[in-house]
Amino acid sequence: MEEDNPEAECLPAPPPHSSLQSASKTEPIDSPNHSIMSRPGVGTKGRQISLLVNQFKVSVENEDAFFYQFNVRITYGDDLPLESKILGRRVIDKLCQMYSSELAGKKFAYDGGKSLFTVGPLPKDKLKFSVVLEETFSKSNGASGEHAKRSKHSFRSEVFKVDMSYSTKVALQSVSVDPKGSSDGEKQDALRVLDIILRNQAANKGCLVIRQSFFNDDTRNAFDVGGGLTGLHGFHSTFRKSESGLALNLDVSTTVVIKPGPVLDFLLANQNVREPRYIDWGKARKTLKNLQIKTSHTNMQFKITGLSEKPCYQQRFLKRIKNGECSTNQQPVETTVFEYFFKHQAVELSYSKYMPCIDVGKPNFPIYLPIEVCSLVPLQRYKEALSPSQRASLAERSRQKPRELINVLTDAARSCQYDKETLLVDCGISIRDQFMEVSGRVLDAPKLKVGKGEDCIPCNGRWSFNNKQFLLPVKIERWVIVNFSARCDTSHLSRELISCGRSKGVLIERPYALVEEDPKMKTSGPLKRVDEMLEKLQDKLPDEPEFILCVLPERKSCELYGPWKMRALCKFGVTTQCASPVKITNQYLNNLLLKINSKLGGVNSLLAAEQVSSIPPIKDIPTMIVGIDVSHGCPGLSDIPSIAAVVGSLSWPSISRYRAAVRSQSPKAEIIDCLFKPLADGNDDGIMRELLCDFCATSKGLKPKQIIIFRDGIGESQFDQVLDIELKQIKQAYLALGEVDLPKFTVIVAQKNHHLRLFQSASSENVLPGTIIDTEVVHPRNYDFYLCSHAGIFGTVRPTHYHVLLDEIGFSPDELQNFINSLCYVYQRSTRAVSVVAPISYAHHAAKQCGQFPILDEIKEAPSTVEGVAATETKSIPELPRLNEKVECSMFFC
Repeated sequence: MEEDNPEAECLPAPPPHSSLQSASKTEPIDSPNHSIMSRPGVGTKGRQISLLVNQFKVSVENEDAFFYQFNVRITYGDDLPLESKILGRRVIDKLCQMYSSELAGKKFAYDGGKSLFTVGPLPKDKLKFSVVLEETFSKSNGASGEHAKRSKHSFRSEVFKVDMSYSTKVALQSVSVDPKGSSDGEKQDALRVLDIILRNQAANKGCLVIRQSFFNDDTRNAFDVGGGLTGLHGFHSTFRKSESGLALNLDVSTTVVIKPGPVLDFLLANQNVREPRYIDWGKARKTLKNLQIKTSHTNMQFKITGLSEKPCYQQRFLKRIKNGECSTNQQPVETTVFEYFFKHQAVELSYSKYMPCIDVGKPNFPIYLPIEVCSLVPLQRYKEALSPSQRASLAERSRQKPRELINVLTDAARSCQYDKETLLVDCGISIRDQFMEVSGRVLDAPKLKVGKGEDCIPCNGRWSFNNKQFLLPVKIERWVIVNFSARCDTSHLSRELISCGRSKGVLIERPYALVEEDPKMKTSGPLKRVDEMLEKLQDKLPDEPEFILCVLPERKSCELYGPWKMRALCKFGVTTQCASPVKITNQYLNNLLLKINSKLGGVNSLLAAEQVSSIPPIKDIPTMIVGIDVSHGCPGLSDIPSIAAVVGSLSWPSISRYRAAVRSQSPKAEIIDCLFKPLADGNDDGIMRELLCDFCATSKGLKPKQIIIFRDGIGESQFDQVLDIELKQIKQAYLALGEVDLPKFTVIVAQKNHHLRLFQSASSENVLPGTIIDTEVVHPRNYDFYLCSHAGIFGTVRPTHYHVLLDEIGFSPDELQNFINSLCYVYQRSTRAVSVVAPISYAHHAAKQCGQFPILDEIKEAPSTVEGVAATETKSIPELPRLNEKVECSMFFC
């Protein structure tokens, strides 16, 4: 396990929380809903630099054009609705061919659902069509006990009915010239239609479409990631409206698909077994469900619905055969799948005789196919969680250096041939084939203070503690090492750690004990192994340790990590640091000590301006900094509760010390509902009360008069909810402490999940740390900017997109931008500037760490649905255990 997921000890004991009295009753806040603020100006500090961005300028000649939206309903001949998006697109394409004259030659952009768009009106507002698709469905050449359902019957063609009715029109002018009368909603509608045109074009070319990312079936773009899975390179393409006008944003994108080919080959690779007899068919049933296959004997395509209960040579069904050549009577005859394929399909099966059959029918109408005749079709997205090795392989193969990425995207802009897309041509849209060139700035890195009063000047976003000491090193007297790894020499590790700590000013005594795991316990469950180790540890210690170094057998995804952290932090209240050294180097020990020192209340480095309390405008007014993040379950685990983590700064005017509060909430819920949680007795059990009380306790009893909130993981559609729901809860929590006047708030959202990249115009290297851009490619009205605060190690760096939703404090653009850049240098876990402000990084680590507590394991094993009802509707959300009071104020997440 990587030691970057550890926990910390208590800060110096704060005054009791009773110093802030709880109000007996909280009056509801009647504050008006906030609107997202407009840009107050732009920054000027920093060195000017010329940049390229992966956006292509778009010009619109037909600015008066309108998109006409039509509601569309596609049904079979018997009025049953068509649900397949792929088939729906085929129907619409055929309709355009069959009725071109009736449609006045108009082309459609179909969203695959219930809407399609044209440039200009159609001859009528309401239209009805009949469309015939040839060879739409396969014959029922599987083994079925009954007549097959519609999607499997033997018709070679099918008639569909299409009803279209006019809905509304969208003005292209709202994004082409941006008149004063255009609302944000009108702009978004126009951009949505333009993006549908891009998706429609990609779908018509046979691409896998994932929102605005497109992947084609080209082996040159594929690479193996193991487990029967293939990584696939594609492109993300979307229109954006920015300060400089309309542009096309083009970026590379990567996804994971099922490796096409024989089903058996996939199962062997997916389960990492060499022979079919070792396949876990229960696991295979879950993995194969809903995948598309093609049969070798008919070349027809089906969707897998399950597996048979018996092997092919034993699985029986009733086959209806004619009683005589001239007879119309059909007599049911029982046969096996194996016999049916041999006698009636002329297929002699070999290896699949003793395997379950693939079922492509319905629950009451199974249709069995031997695995031997089935192959997985290409471009099937894999949505389950990847293993650590698969994630590493995917990340490594997705990296591209800046100059390489520029060349790839420039070639893609030409090969996409958007200038030949009929609907874009009808709009008079033309797209340049060169990156946009814009002006940016490079902010200076802040000066840091380390031990012995020395200054430390970061270079290229990095600094070092070589020949330097920590600013406030701790002394560790009572500590122990517990070892779950048979390959680690803990005696050598302790000696090297003590020696390295001495050079950093951290005085570490010899450990009380080196406790090895009983080899007999290695086959036990993770929680039992942890409990046995802690019991063994207690027997050997005369006093409670200050700190435990836990050596784990694996660096990534060790199953012992979550149970160990939960027991140590929640039950025993002791600070721990996890490690799994492959090789004990000085760099490894330095990184370990950075985390240990921070967890135990020490400080590795501070901003020089922070040490002398000169950070405007927070130097004179008690200011609290809050970081918020929500962690969701892995793909494929939709019922796992989401974990909300909030960190708050301590010891004003410091901005380098934080504590965290963590709660579980509904799966996939992004907006936090437990920031303020009034109880029946009038007390508040919400997250913010904890943080506010500890801020006051460590800041000489002062309450924050300014609160700066950094929110991660929020899309633009949820900005209003951050202000109207989360900010409102924070205000309620503040008033519940007995306060009357609210503090001033600044609310900033940080986004990493976007597709804008910055490049140096005059260099093939990554942009420098501190590179910022707040003009041209930013929002036309709102207050946002892109900041690349960190140095690129691999590939091309991704800047963080900051959105300032509210600023009651009144930062100037330069003050705010420099403040945010500085907050990327107070991250105590490393000696590099991080890509997003430290409070958000800490919240992310706290959520990730507590999300591995085994309290959630039983949900991971439970089925996602119960009798057709979502499990989340029938199960309560399990609460995370609260941290022990001895460590709740520590930087355990460091």
